[in-house]
Amino acid sequence: MTTLSKLPAPLLAWYGAGHRSLPWRQEVSPYRTWVSEIMLQQTRVAAVIPYFERFMAALPTVEALAAVDEPTLLSLWQGLGYYNRARNLRLAAKKIVGFHGGQFPQTYEEIRMLPGVGDYTAGAIASIAFGLPTPAVDGNVLRVVARLTDCHDNVLAPATRRRVTEALAAVIPHDHPGDFNQALMELGATVCLPNTAPMCEACPCRAFCQGFAHGTAAALPVREKKEGRRKEEKTVFILRHGEYEAVRYRGEEGLLASLWEYPNVAGTLTESEAAAQLAQWNVTPHKWVKKAKEKHIFTHIVWEMTVYIIDIMGDGLKEWQWRDAYNAHFYPMPTAFSKLSK
Repeated sequence: MTTLSKLPAPLLAWYGAGHRSLPWRQEVSPYRTWVSEIMLQQTRVAAVIPYFERFMAALPTVEALAAVDEPTLLSLWQGLGYYNRARNLRLAAKKIVGFHGGQFPQTYEEIRMLPGVGDYTAGAIASIAFGLPTPAVDGNVLRVVARLTDCHDNVLAPATRRRVTEALAAVIPHDHPGDFNQALMELGATVCLPNTAPMCEACPCRAFCQGFAHGTAAALPVREKKEGRRKEEKTVFILRHGEYEAVRYRGEEGLLASLWEYPNVAGTLTESEAAAQLAQWNVTPHKWVKKAKEKHIFTHIVWEMTVYIIDIMGDGLKEWQWRDAYNAHFYPMPTAFSKLSK
């Protein structure tokens, strides 16, 4: 990967000439860098910005994050998905406060030991917040490097990631490691785009890009095929009593743990079967308002949902709670369910 030795100077010049103005870049601190990097995992930048700003306003310090209760935390996170990211943030904050005296750890190894922090995130925090020459290799960076070096190895293989990390460690500038890592991310997000042809005419690295020279850039990177997502059928009941909707707690383990949901059962129920289910719950329908089909895609699972919106006469089982616009923050609900009533 000798091509990468030519990368730092033009990449840093391009980044310095103009890059996206993002809130975690405008005011840099270990805490802000950490929270932003966790939010950006599997989430687009545009979607993260308002959540980041709201999160910082509510929890501006690691001490505030460590002290927050879980319902409030999940309410702030609601809509971002992958809720274990938020739980791990709080666990890590408690560790920082309890074991590091509230001071964010300043070495790659200590940062890597925080709950929810992997190699990429530790590299990003160490370089951006502390100026350490540690590469931050994620999917964006793997794609850029594969195209620059005309590498046809499977980028999902751990061995490929290790080779890329080692190659970048050899060329990362020690005086601007954070800018270098962010510039690589920026290049992958705005020029060397995923799932489409790269914008080679706008790339500062085109002169030495082997993928461009060989006409292979658009076909890279090489990824092994992912296994198909498992499908699960569900029938979801949005049961309304005046301004309130029935919700129930999902429990503290498994998918979407510690969140709330609309009552639901496995399988696809017809209207007569749905009516029988309501009878089992001792619920009397007043009006069948709507029936709809919805889908929600997780990383490994697809939920195919039949949704019944029903005005009811009673308040159902005792374990249900009643959620309205005023108390909704007490019952944080994942997007898979919250989107159904809109």
